[in-house]
Amino acid sequence: MAEIMVKSQQKNESEIKNKMGIMPVNKLLLSMSVPMMLSMLVQALYNVVDSIFVARISENALTAVSLAFPVQSLMIALGVGTGVGVNAVLSRALGEKDYDKVNKCAMNAIFLTALNVCVFLLVGLFLVKPFYYGQTSDAEIVGYGIQYLSIVLIFSFGLYSQFIFERLLQSTGKTFFTMITQMTGAIINIILDPILIFGLCGMPKLGVAGAAIATVTGQIVAALLAIFINLKMNTEIKFSFENFHPSAGIIKEIYVVGVPSIIMQSIGSVMVYGMNQILIAFSSTATAVFGVYFKLQSFIFLPVFGLNNGMVPIIAFNYGAGKRERLLKTIKLSILYAVVIMSVGVLIFQVFPDKLFALFDASEHMMGMGVPALRIISLHFVIAAFCIVCSSVFQALGNAVYSMITSICRQLLVLLPAAYLLSLLGNVNYVWWAFPIAELVSFMLSLFFLKHIIGDVSSAMVSAHCHEESPLP
Repeated sequence: MAEIMVKSQQKNESEIKNKMGIMPVNKLLLSMSVPMMLSMLVQALYNVVDSIFVARISENALTAVSLAFPVQSLMIALGVGTGVGVNAVLSRALGEKDYDKVNKCAMNAIFLTALNVCVFLLVGLFLVKPFYYGQTSDAEIVGYGIQYLSIVLIFSFGLYSQFIFERLLQSTGKTFFTMITQMTGAIINIILDPILIFGLCGMPKLGVAGAAIATVTGQIVAALLAIFINLKMNTEIKFSFENFHPSAGIIKEIYVVGVPSIIMQSIGSVMVYGMNQILIAFSSTATAVFGVYFKLQSFIFLPVFGLNNGMVPIIAFNYGAGKRERLLKTIKLSILYAVVIMSVGVLIFQVFPDKLFALFDASEHMMGMGVPALRIISLHFVIAAFCIVCSSVFQALGNAVYSMITSICRQLLVLLPAAYLLSLLGNVNYVWWAFPIAELVSFMLSLFFLKHIIGDVSSAMVSAHCHEESPLP
């Protein structure tokens, strides 16, 4: 038995070494990122399709779903933040060949996921109604919102299970399987949306509630598939709750990286809530325009996040393995690819804004407000590409506080105050300029922190290399 275990571990070590320690960096980055980028594109597609169908109920229904976005962003923040921490800690442990820590990290990650589910179950049961009335007194918008958000929150176990088991696959370099799980969930949601919203194929017409049911059904199926693939294919991790108890040390390591990420993404939730309050003072249409923008920009931003998901374990592994040149090359290539993706996004938003809004059955009033919004906001996309990659680099190298500081400055200290001050000019088009202004600040901070962290990491690696080569006294 011991011989079999040794051979199994040697096989796992060989597979991981060949994958992230030896394969040419460009090929490795593309092989790990492209599946994630494709799955993120499908994810973006179902986000947009969801809103396209809801918009055909009414503009108020679209506004209700848009107002739910801050809570959904908070859910994603906790899930992604925990996943980022798990990714960094687990991949680094693989690089260091500490397989006991790999297993403990995975089991503690599942435990943390269960805690997140319990929190949002309570939110879904008790806090949805006051959340909506805190934003609007329109009874129809509130009614639609309660239907939609309650279902999404109460059944959040699908979303959170999908998050963590996909992250475990990413951490061991199996990003192809995460593409399969994400695409499966997204396709199921896209298929179910019109059936449940409009009552097709003999199903009852559920309206906004149908959109929510389609969403959680896709998430649950994707989660079950991710669990199955982990148990059958992810041989680097041994899943067992026998004698399991939460490890304060492991959880602390996860959240040293994860909490700044959670705070950073939660700040995004606060930003969206604040922007909704600024925009709804103009009209509910302005809020709907902002919601449509967020759906559309996911087509551009999510592929970059997919690129980052492939990049993080490569950086964390090579940092743990002391391979500086591979680490630096991964960062440079990631920035290059992110800039290319975002440049395409700028082109689309500048040339086809009217056609994009036409997808949402936009009224003439909404179109007149939305077209300049897309053209102004998209000016910051290329700069954002650099900032997004830097943020993930900081997290992968265990310095997620840099990401948090940059995000706080961008979204709370610059974007929201700038948006409020520009709103005082009385023209909603001025408000959109807050995004490019905030991104310039983010760029300067990201550049400063990147130079600092690369210097620290390079010094640490050189020092460690010299120590390993020095003869014993």
